[in-house]
Amino acid sequence: MHVTPLVWWVTIGVTLAILIFDVFVIGRRPHEPSRREVGIALSVYIGLAVAFGIGIWTISGHQYGTEFFAGWLTEYSLSVDNLFIFLIIMTKFGVPRAYQQTALMVGIVLALIMRGIFIAVGAAAINNFSWVFYLFGLFLIYTAVKLAKEGAEDEDAYEEPGFVKWVGKHLPATTEWQGTKVLAKIDGKTLITPMFIVILALGMTDLLFALDSIPAIFGLTQEPFLVLTANIFALMGLRQLYFLIGDLLERLIYLSYGLSVLLGFIGVKLILHAMHENELPFVNGGEHIEWAPDIPTLVSLGAIIGILAITTVASLIGSARMSAAERDAATGPRREPHHH
Repeated sequence: MHVTPLVWWVTIGVTLAILIFDVFVIGRRPHEPSRREVGIALSVYIGLAVAFGIGIWTISGHQYGTEFFAGWLTEYSLSVDNLFIFLIIMTKFGVPRAYQQTALMVGIVLALIMRGIFIAVGAAAINNFSWVFYLFGLFLIYTAVKLAKEGAEDEDAYEEPGFVKWVGKHLPATTEWQGTKVLAKIDGKTLITPMFIVILALGMTDLLFALDSIPAIFGLTQEPFLVLTANIFALMGLRQLYFLIGDLLERLIYLSYGLSVLLGFIGVKLILHAMHENELPFVNGGEHIEWAPDIPTLVSLGAIIGILAITTVASLIGSARMSAAERDAATGPRREPHHH
């Protein structure tokens, strides 16, 4: 896929413009957004993603169009999963509803920056070492198994990343909320506020989740431009989604198992691809393994849509038969971040 520097800069510029609009226009005053406000914004973001995918399909061909849609859907479903942890963080730190969208906005901007760095490193590694696909594949299969086992853990299982705990203990802080400020001057001293800690927790958590989602999307496309844009579109509507589907999240009781199957499928696809491209001297004498099939992206897209559809329908049917307490016990955090 040939992407000119101009297209790269236009993409980054448009992303920044949308983020600036989101921060300074939509989020100019701390408030809990209405369902109408959230619904309109979410429709626009999803519409933009679909239009972008159709544009890629038309200009660069169906192969890249399919890769974008497969990557975007995977990243979006993993991002929805992140919302469970975001909800727990907001509850744990007692963030007032009016300040939650500001915290989410800054957390998402930080996530975009960190994922951009991860994507650049991942793309460089893949270009130079084809055996990285073995590592990515094994890591995703390990994550899938771990996720299936953890399926319904108690919400209290979430632990703050170690760095967040360290900051909370060692930097001068105030426990009083100072609106949406991250720093406050009290009695001549500059202190960090609870908002600073919350934003740090959200950013760190999303960085840790990127350890799963970046290898997953590289299993669907090796085009850095598509990897980046799929991530951008997946994160764009995340804040609105948080406020829109709070109730629905409680009903997605089998999401962890669906995501486990999804990550496992992509993990197997990556290992088959690594065998197909094999250069490791101790595997098949460094020769390509001819019998290892390369799963076409169209098949992957069909599998992703099928897994997500079955998971959603099964969850909604299953949760409808449960009491509120049973649903609460069945959900728990979908993925516990890896602590490194």
